[in-house]
Amino acid sequence: MKHIHIKHLMGSVLIVFFLAGCSKVLNETPQSTYTPVYFSTVNGVTGGITALYANLRNFYGNGYYLDACQVGTDESTYGQNADQNFKDLDLSGVGQVTGTSSRSDVLWNAIFPTINTASGVIQYGTAAGVSSSLIAEARFFRAFDYFMLVQTFGGVPLDMGSGILKFNTSAVRTSSRNTVPDVYTKAIFPDLDTAIANLPATGRVTGGVTKTLASLYLAKAYLTYGWWLENPNNIPTYPTCARTDPNGHNAQWYYQQAYNVATAAIQNPGPFGLMATFYDLNVATNDRNKEVLFYADHSLSTQYGGLTSTSYSSGGSPDNFAGWMEQFNYTGISSAKTAAWTSTANTVQRASVQDLGRPWTEICPPIGVFKNTFADKTNDSRYDATFTTVYRSNMAEAGLPQTTYYNANALPITEGSPVLTFLNNDTTAGLVDYSNSVYKSAIGAGVLPGRADYVIEPSAISRIKYPGNWKLGPYRTDNGTGLGNPNAGSTRPWNIAKFSELFFIAAEAAVKGAATTAVTGTYANDGTARGLINIIRARAGTWRWSHAGNTAYAVNNSAAMIAATPATVDINFILAERSREYFGEGYRWYDLVRTQTWGQYGTPYTICGTAWTDRTQVTVNRTIPVTYYIRPIPQGQLDAMLMSDSLKASYQNPGY
Repeated sequence: MKHIHIKHLMGSVLIVFFLAGCSKVLNETPQSTYTPVYFSTVNGVTGGITALYANLRNFYGNGYYLDACQVGTDESTYGQNADQNFKDLDLSGVGQVTGTSSRSDVLWNAIFPTINTASGVIQYGTAAGVSSSLIAEARFFRAFDYFMLVQTFGGVPLDMGSGILKFNTSAVRTSSRNTVPDVYTKAIFPDLDTAIANLPATGRVTGGVTKTLASLYLAKAYLTYGWWLENPNNIPTYPTCARTDPNGHNAQWYYQQAYNVATAAIQNPGPFGLMATFYDLNVATNDRNKEVLFYADHSLSTQYGGLTSTSYSSGGSPDNFAGWMEQFNYTGISSAKTAAWTSTANTVQRASVQDLGRPWTEICPPIGVFKNTFADKTNDSRYDATFTTVYRSNMAEAGLPQTTYYNANALPITEGSPVLTFLNNDTTAGLVDYSNSVYKSAIGAGVLPGRADYVIEPSAISRIKYPGNWKLGPYRTDNGTGLGNPNAGSTRPWNIAKFSELFFIAAEAAVKGAATTAVTGTYANDGTARGLINIIRARAGTWRWSHAGNTAYAVNNSAAMIAATPATVDINFILAERSREYFGEGYRWYDLVRTQTWGQYGTPYTICGTAWTDRTQVTVNRTIPVTYYIRPIPQGQLDAMLMSDSLKASYQNPGY
């Protein structure tokens, strides 16, 4: 049997949490190695389990992992400041995906050590006298980790060196990959079944694993495996194997299981549920709310062992820096110091607030996002609560010497005034004056009569200027009256799983032919795909705040949203709704790969160029080979293995 070499398995510092008395907060101390003896004590088991939570920060919130999940889809392309990390994944002729350049290596490198830690807890923890619910947390993590791997790379090793799903204590330098059915039926499904049976409804600690969370991932794994078995578009798999289930079930059986598990969780939500509005779900002052089932935690406290700085980040894990990637460099926005338009000042400066943050301009949304995905910006609140479309003056926080500056049309602006607005829709041709002949915009924005803010129409969105992803923006409670620490990693949690996805999973399973039944309880509906999706759409139509207007806005457009839902909901509508719900959060590549629609949705796209004044739309075609539906095994893994070149070549996924 060949075994996998797990980099950093032994000898590296892993973050370990210990429960302090009756505290519901996870506190960390470092642990360098894990052994069977370590897992023979209650503290050892608890330390191993809570290290699994800590490891989430090594890929969730990492900007390069977000890159691998977003760029190359209909949601994202590379921005003006992008290097090859982002261009390679765009598949548009500006780079090439290889085992070296595919940033899915962030996931691969982070996740195998936690699988081994989870196996140690599962194998030795019961003898330590801990509860079955505690061991169930490790079961969940091992299943979760393998689910992330199998979706990304195809079949992966179940044997770390000591046997299938056994804890390994020594690094080995060879490896053999299991098939996709092996990973699902030997690891993911059994672990999640056991986890659901033993996990509590309410987490052991704040943000802890629960029965509802495990149910979501079991339903999603059933759904994903059902698609894999059906393989409607003849996408190749690797390692090569028949698309048959070892347990004798067909794709339809798995779709039905996905539906049953998801709807059961909806009807028995425990302490979880949908927030009243999409804004309330995403506003930073309401983090860790009841809709978020799972997150990689970050905070301003020092509980993370001093591994990160709260004042500066160089852009690496465990910092949460992914939000930087989807923000354009708004600091180029300038206004005049006098109405005569003499010298200028930057009236929107980098700040540690949710609308702004550190702008890296690495990932940008194509124009189709604004014209097609979010076409309804009136009834549907999700556009308003996804993007920063109005950039407001923060002259007071920046300490600028004047209280009034002059902007478009030489009109005055003060603290908090809109300085630049991305319009919801294109105007009448020629109405926006982009010439900048009088009121010069440093970023090539335009002027509308009577408005003090510069404007940009959706058709003029480019690789250098676009609305930032507000959902991912930073939030600090220590800014005082200044700009705060915008160059630090975000101290907000990174949301991984949400209660809302149960509705999408059940609806998708119904579209795939699962028999439906009425859903009862808080979220009662007829149980059809349309009924389930309309729960989400009704919430999307409920407003309490206008983010763009920065004002209270109590409007209920739920009836209009429901009326606009097509009579027959198909997979295309499901995917469109998923994009509106989870835009830019790292879901999209996985959604398109699961449904085998990446080739359909990923190409072509339209965007303007990389110069501030460029408003010429270019249609870009991507080449998406079917072999790219799984990512390459990282070259670092291949280099670390003591195997022949031919075995290494056969270990790599075809096409790379």
